[in-house]
This record gives sequence, C-alpha cells and structure tokens, in this order.
Amino acid sequence: MKIRVFFTILVIMSMLLLNQAVNAQIVKPKEVLKEQGTNRINNRIEQGVDEGFNKIEEGIGSLFKKKKGDSGDEEEAEENDSETGADAVEQEDKEKQPAKPQKQKVESYTQYDFVPGDRILYFEDFSQDAVGDFPALWTSNGSGEVKTVNIAPGKWLHINGEDAVYCYSKTVAFPDNFIVEFDIIPDEEYRHGIVFTLFEENPENPKEINDDLYPGKSGFHIILGSEGWETKGYTNEPEGDWINGQASKNPVITEQVNHVIIWIQKRRARIYHQGAKVLDVPTNIYAHTKFNKLLFSGWDRASWPMVTNIKITTAAPDTRSKLITEGRLTTYGITFDVNKADIKPESYGTLNDIATVLKENPSVKVKIVGHTDSDGDDALNLNLSKRRAESVRNELTSKFGIDASRMQTEGAGETRPVASNDTPANKAMNRRVEFIKL
Repeated sequence: MKIRVFFTILVIMSMLLLNQAVNAQIVKPKEVLKEQGTNRINNRIEQGVDEGFNKIEEGIGSLFKKKKGDSGDEEEAEENDSETGADAVEQEDKEKQPAKPQKQKVESYTQYDFVPGDRILYFEDFSQDAVGDFPALWTSNGSGEVKTVNIAPGKWLHINGEDAVYCYSKTVAFPDNFIVEFDIIPDEEYRHGIVFTLFEENPENPKEINDDLYPGKSGFHIILGSEGWETKGYTNEPEGDWINGQASKNPVITEQVNHVIIWIQKRRARIYHQGAKVLDVPTNIYAHTKFNKLLFSGWDRASWPMVTNIKITTAAPDTRSKLITEGRLTTYGITFDVNKADIKPESYGTLNDIATVLKENPSVKVKIVGHTDSDGDDALNLNLSKRRAESVRNELTSKFGIDASRMQTEGAGETRPVASNDTPANKAMNRRVEFIKL
C-alpha cells in the first residue's frame, strides 16, 4: 500500500513537472482552450493513479517528443495523447499570423498636368475698358458691357444678348500646342450654358461678326453646361461629320468664379476644372484645322454669364533645356490671386515639371525671382514679388521635397519688365516667375 501511495505521489509530481515543461515550450492559448487542456491533463493523472507505475513512462512518452538538439524545431504534439495541446498550438499560430488586410475601395486622384509655355499669345481682362462700355477689341450682334462684381476683383464682360455672338475682332496665330484659360461666372438661371469656339476663318469669306452655327472652314465648340461638358470638332469641308466629346464631371457652378482651362494638342483636347481633368478626347479636332479666331455664343436666352482673364499661351516648354542648358526659365504657369502670394491650384503642373528637373540634377541651385506689372504702388509691388518668390520656394520644398537650401529668392517688383505696361497682354507678360541657375 505504501508503495502504491509512493508511486501515486511520483506520478503526480512527474505530471506537474511535465505541465511546467509544457508551459515553458508552448505559447499559452486562449483561456477556454487552456481550461480544456488542464482538464484533460487532470484526467490523465487520474488514469495514471489507477494504472500504476507501469503507465508512467508510456504516459510521459506519449505526450511529447523531446526537442531536437540544436535544430531550433519546436516540440510537436502527438496525435493520440496530446490532441488538446496540438489544437491549442494551431489556434495560437492562427492568432500570431498577421490579419488579412481588408480590401480597399479603389480611389483615383488627378491633378493639373498641363504646363503653360513661356510665351503669351493673347490676354484680355478688360482693364482698359470703362465700366458700362462694350470692350473695344470685341464685337457682337447682341448686347454686352464691362462690369465689376462683388465676389471677385477686376472687370468682367457681361454677356447679355439673346442668341448673340461675341467675337474677338483680331486674329491669333495659334500653334499646334496651346492652352486657353478664362474665368466665368454663370448666373443663377444658367442651364444649357454658353459655347466657346475656336475656329479657322475662311479667307474667301471672312466675317467680322461670324454668327454661323459652325463658323469658318473648321473649328471646335466647347459647351459649358451646368450639368456637364460637350465638345464638337467640325468642318465645313465635304467630310463634314461632328467629332463629339462629353463629360459630366465638375460642371461649372452658378454664381461662383469658375476657372476653365482648355489644352489643345493638335487633334487632342483636354479640359480642366476645379482641380481635375474633366475631359480628354484624343481625336476631337480635324487634323487640317489651323485655328486663328475665337468667340463666345449664347444658347440660354434667360442666362447672362460674365467672363474675364482670357489667356492663351504656348504649351509645354522644354523646362530642362531652359533651366539646365540656357540657365534661365521664365514661366507663366505659376499663378496667384490678385495682390496675394497664395499659389493657385492650376500651378501644379508647372511646379511638378520644375521639381522633376531639380531632382534629376541634384547639384543645381537656383534663384527664384518674382515679377509684377506696373499697376499699383512700387513698394507694395516689390514686397508682393518677394512674397510670391518665397511662396514658390516653400511649395517646392513642402509638396515636392526640394531642399530649401538649393533655392534663393528675390523680388524684382516692376523694375525689370519684358514688355511695356500699356496693354493687358503686355502687363500679363510682365507678371511672371523666373528661375535662374546659380
């Protein structure tokens, strides 16, 4: 009897030591599994007491295989007597595995990718026209006048003639690759919108006021509606079909200033509005078209929008060649609000282009020089140009990762004009940012 008691105590002590070994070698499972494992071990202890010393070795040997010398392999549970331990390890392994990432919803992002060139072909802000007059360099078969508005600075052409056209009276020598920009304020009744048309005048039938539905030899209509955009490439030559484009993204907003950008690259047409590209049609224009005229026309009889800041520039200068080889880059693609140093969103493409060149040439340092026209106080213009140059440096550093130590800034104000300040177009040429290689 004493021997049986001795063996029983020995079994219990062995199993307790075994339990400590188990805890030392196996990562603890969850509480429920732990409790189940403990119960099963207790059951095995009772079985060991009943079966005696002869079962001790079998019980110990059937629970675990010993860890191999220096192999680093963990002890493996046997199928028969360690079922609970194996389940616990499997469960713990699952917990240790990284959680599967949740499927992300697809999102897309776009920003202005156009880069205006270093030459202004045309600019009109009606600054030379008196409020209440029809602008001197435009003509129309309807009514219109220059006005000011309470929500934006400058002067605006109020288009208020029924089914009328508003034509710029001179020609513009458009290249194959150019950018048109303008601001428009649609009124609250604005629905179907107005049409902005670029066309090639027919030299055999030139018209000062061209109110044809499809003016000239061929051209391109852009319809700015309150619910979307439509484009029509057309020709009055025999092939004569329309080439259509359509988009509903980011339509113009009534009673707000909308900045519209149109990039023409041979046959390709792209439109940008509210920080995004809203339309991109690769073959929207007839290949033989040579633009030289522009006009606005109205469809909404009850709607009278206002337009200003009409600018046409060349597009996509060779930034690398200008900055690295020639040592000087003049850009009109970095723009600011009137009398402010805040950079407008449409400057992104130009800044990105310059940043790319600077990243590819890490040893190059530059001076950023801000320039203004001659309107306003000389000292205020000088201060404004300094702040604008600093804003450009800060933007290139914070948004594009260019080291600020590579960039100096300078404000020149109105002291270094490249054109006389006698017309809106010449003033626009003087409002610029220069990058000078040091």
